[in-house]
Amino acid sequence: MTTNTNAALGGEFLLGGDLPVHRLGFGAMRLPVGTLDGAVRDPETGVAVLRRAVELGVDHIDTAWFYRRGGVAANDLIRRALAPYADGLVIATKVGPLLGETGMPTGEAGPDELRGLVEDNLRTLGVERLDLVYLRVGGMSGPGGASVSDRFAALAELREEGLIRHLGVSNVDAAQLDEALSIAPVAAVQNSFHVQDRGDAELLARCEKDGIAFVPFFPLGGGWRPIDQTRLAAVVERHGATAPQIALAWLLAISPALLAIPGTGVLDHLEENMAAGRIHLTPEDLAALED
Repeated sequence: MTTNTNAALGGEFLLGGDLPVHRLGFGAMRLPVGTLDGAVRDPETGVAVLRRAVELGVDHIDTAWFYRRGGVAANDLIRRALAPYADGLVIATKVGPLLGETGMPTGEAGPDELRGLVEDNLRTLGVERLDLVYLRVGGMSGPGGASVSDRFAALAELREEGLIRHLGVSNVDAAQLDEALSIAPVAAVQNSFHVQDRGDAELLARCEKDGIAFVPFFPLGGGWRPIDQTRLAAVVERHGATAPQIALAWLLAISPALLAIPGTGVLDHLEENMAAGRIHLTPEDLAALED
């Protein structure tokens, strides 16, 4: 197992103005299960992945209470692997989706249900205050549509009570971000975005200008917008890298406000992802990836 990779090589961002985090972090969604319809993973492997991630310099972990399947839950694994938490470890979570009978998110919580979801995260992570809580809006469709005001205001009240340090929004458009900002500060936006999914480039630019972190979900093309790896081939070959590494290096190169949180439940993939921090793309590389 390699030891010469470190999340710190991807640079640092001041999340919410007071939480320094490495821009290359870790997403916990794939710890319980590799794919939406895949088999439940061994929790012992999840614990090992989390501990190795921290060894490699990860200090920003993105999770959610609803990242669970068949008795294996990401929050439980994080607490088991890493508690008592080291100073400087930032754990972000998200609330909004409600699980149906199949264990898949099938509905959205109303304002009066969000306190219970926040408390679920506090309990399962074993903390008294959550570093960052996103309001996750909508289902599997893209951003836009419903107002976020009532729900974001409910989270803002919990922030005032001291249960939450910073707030974020996920799967939102510019109008929904404006709604949230009219209520309370927004530390981070989490939307779908990767090297071949750039629909939110303007929102990213706005976040960079305003000091808001932009944290893509599916940074390696999971979900409904896969990456065509053949379009990365020339840059992959030039750097002697892998396509996921180039995809992550591109994210780190395009904006200092962008935080990458690739997720995996496999140790080898973790090592591969963290190695992306040492890849520095040239203007020629960036131009090639525009195609």
